[in-house]
Amino acid sequence: MAPAHPSGSGGASAALPLQGITVVSLEQAVAAPFATRQLADLGARVIKVERPGGGDFARRYDTTVHGQSSYFVWLNRSKESIGLDLSSAEGRGILDELLAEADVFVQNLGPGAAGRLGLGADELQGRHPALITCGISGYGTGGSWSGRKAYDLLVQCQTGLLSITGTPAEPVRVGISIADIAAGMYAYSGILTALYTRATTGRAPTVEVSLLDALAEWMSQPAYYTRYGGTQPPRVGARHATIAPYGPFTARDGKDILLSVQNEREWAALCGTVLGREDLVADPRFATGADRVAHREELDAVIAARFAALGSAEATELLDRAGIANAGINSVAEFLDHPALTERGRWQAIAVPGAPDPVQALLPPADLGGVAPRMDPVPAPGQHTERILTALGRSPAEIGRLRDKGVIDSTDHEQETAAP
Repeated sequence: MAPAHPSGSGGASAALPLQGITVVSLEQAVAAPFATRQLADLGARVIKVERPGGGDFARRYDTTVHGQSSYFVWLNRSKESIGLDLSSAEGRGILDELLAEADVFVQNLGPGAAGRLGLGADELQGRHPALITCGISGYGTGGSWSGRKAYDLLVQCQTGLLSITGTPAEPVRVGISIADIAAGMYAYSGILTALYTRATTGRAPTVEVSLLDALAEWMSQPAYYTRYGGTQPPRVGARHATIAPYGPFTARDGKDILLSVQNEREWAALCGTVLGREDLVADPRFATGADRVAHREELDAVIAARFAALGSAEATELLDRAGIANAGINSVAEFLDHPALTERGRWQAIAVPGAPDPVQALLPPADLGGVAPRMDPVPAPGQHTERILTALGRSPAEIGRLRDKGVIDSTDHEQETAAP
């Protein structure tokens, strides 16, 4: 097991479960950084290897967070950044030294790039048998699609997600990077499983995740529905394709409220308490869930007429009284102030490079009893290069020579990150 990160790099609590685990990551964009950030949340030391002269290209997706990318700030807190030119023999040598002390190696390079750099799973484990390797690809490492580039929206297309998302007139992308997030989640859980396996058996399994496989798993319900029902779920906007009533309705004051009825008890309660139409309970058009889906337009017209006569507060009160799940359709700004987040202290301050003030970040979703997650700063490009090389035994003169040759990017960023 590799030593914990050195003091001064944003030390984590001794209670954190992954304290003492070192992760080296050749990562970019979303999927791999999301996996490693979650490891960092639990106390792992994550060394992010970046290209000299700019680093991870996700740093430049936008500049909305005090000049930093919203993607990068989300995905890269609590990490150390080393700027390293891996096209040079010396840069590769430094990476090999880091891997010799690491527990986990993560990469989501382009198709074939890891192999060309001598960083394939089999080759690395031949040199470092205790090293857990995790590779994240677009379409997997076997088969005719393995060499194709894969970005989130392309995978949404390939899995059929776009074909069931949107309105009858137009397919619509999911508003977040869902394929990347799915892959990052499976990489994270796979690495945790591999660490447990290594701890209990001594064997360090490899982990491989593709964006296609991750999102394909999340598409299993519509896949079953299509394979065995003979037709795929239709695109129905914000309504549920196979459950009714389940969708938004507009109250008299213009507020959209989404409601969901999932069983016969709830259907009867909606009819009696909210609609004032107990006669609908036994109406053969709406008697079962399948009937309600088949006659969705007629049913939605009845509910829409009732909501048009109700203010949003009154509609919500009736739905709550009936025990019907409901929610107003919030804007992102309304989500930011959601009482279920603010009242529970889910927003925490973190520092970002070059910003005079900290920014607000959400705590990790999984609360571990007695464990405060690590919420350390987002690194500047190459911020920790000199510190990491010093720990590897490089002298100041040697570090200067490597900088002059362009092998490393080690501009002093120590003062660029505001303390929360």
